[in-house]
Amino acid sequence: MKAHTRETQATMTPEKALQFLKEGNQRFQGNLKANRNLLEQVNDTSEGQFPFATILSCIDSRVSAELVFDQGLGDIFSIRIAGNFVNEDILGSMEFACKLAGTKLIVILGHTSCGAVKGACDHARLGNLTALIRKIEPAVEAVIEPVDENLRNSKNLEFVDKVAEKNVNLTIDNIRKQSPVLVEMEEKGEIKVVGAMYDVSNGEVIFYE
Repeated sequence: MKAHTRETQATMTPEKALQFLKEGNQRFQGNLKANRNLLEQVNDTSEGQFPFATILSCIDSRVSAELVFDQGLGDIFSIRIAGNFVNEDILGSMEFACKLAGTKLIVILGHTSCGAVKGACDHARLGNLTALIRKIEPAVEAVIEPVDENLRNSKNLEFVDKVAEKNVNLTIDNIRKQSPVLVEMEEKGEIKVVGAMYDVSNGEVIFYE
């Protein structure tokens, strides 16, 4: 599989980009990698890059976007931060990726058993991590069930995963609230913004379209 070029990127649509990622995840689950020469892709991308998607995911070592979607060099912009939330810098990176570099799809990728989300569920406080946890805590408050405070913590993995899903949705809301550039592109159909969850137990990505 060759690296994307200006020509292949120009033919890409948001729907096609999404399908590329779905097919890549199916290959990953089946342990069937696309045939690509990474050193050849180094050479092919040495003078420019033409990725088709931007993926915001967690720093979790089990959730590398390039691996779980079976993508090569020059295929995707990968933004990673614990808890996969957005701030001014990440929004700026997304605006660069879409408006200037031509990606057609933004994916907010959460995952099961997320350590950052567990920290938010427990309202953890530790150095600079405290400020990061506070950015995820609105997702904790937004999940109504269970009501029993004894069940609203990291020991309840079902609750943790519900919070992770809600965090993905709130991140998409924040993109639309805080980035007029991306909103305009989305309204024109130039890009698509979708949420997804990665299951660390089986490698499957479920998209929320």
